[in-house]
Amino acid sequence: MRILVTGARGQLGRELQRTLAEDDVLAVGHSEMNVTDRGKVMEVISDFEPEIVVHSAAYTNVDGCELNPDLAYQVNALGTQNVALAAAAVGAALVYISTDYVFDGQKGAPYLEFDDRAPINIYGHSKLAGERYVQMTLSRFYIVRTAWLYGEGTNFVRTILALADSRKELQAVTDEIGSPTYAMDLAEAIGELIRHPAYGVYHLTNEGNCSRHEFMSAICEAANKRVALIPVTAEEFLAKNPLPARRPKSSALRNFCASTSLGIKLRPWREALDAFIFSEELVRY
Repeated sequence: MRILVTGARGQLGRELQRTLAEDDVLAVGHSEMNVTDRGKVMEVISDFEPEIVVHSAAYTNVDGCELNPDLAYQVNALGTQNVALAAAAVGAALVYISTDYVFDGQKGAPYLEFDDRAPINIYGHSKLAGERYVQMTLSRFYIVRTAWLYGEGTNFVRTILALADSRKELQAVTDEIGSPTYAMDLAEAIGELIRHPAYGVYHLTNEGNCSRHEFMSAICEAANKRVALIPVTAEEFLAKNPLPARRPKSSALRNFCASTSLGIKLRPWREALDAFIFSEELVRY
């Protein structure tokens, strides 16, 4: 297949290039195709004429989005519109990578693909706007929501490992729940998904969910880091460490559609985390 991947140097973009190595792939980063430049997006995509565009490029700094909403909407909303319009012009299907942050975290159970979206921060609103542009522009699309992504590059897992080397104790939030996802596993699931013309919305995360405290505990245990984790609520943490953007308290996702209709399942999050910790990629963090 001819596949164009945006966000080539991001965590997911790197893994997609490995996963799709047997396909004809053009992976572009910001310098090759700034998604906010509609003319350039049209030029690159029309020249390559892909069958599928995997749009993983995004502005994912949650607090940065809150402080600079114009940039968030320019990249995540209008940038996605540009990619969708270019895909439509060449007859390509589109995979749009979205987020658990399109939900408000109040459900009290893992979110299904059919649940109502109600973001509580600018990042979530801008990604939801991207979803809407995709749905309005194309008839052949996959909206893939994922969460708590980690892989090669800067992420929560590597941050915790670095902090564990420099501190004796760390605060760990007990009431923020999510679905940790290994970028390699997500890329493999996307590689399988695009072989099926079953267009729609999908949640792709490693199986299960956990709190930030449980996630941090598993990270330190897998890497044999000896650091004390101090349990705190999100409210207690923010009282001492205020952040610009609100986070949903429980934004865990359930992979219902891909698992039920296509048999696409990701391994349990703890198993995936152990694989990442012990992989050769984690030489430095």
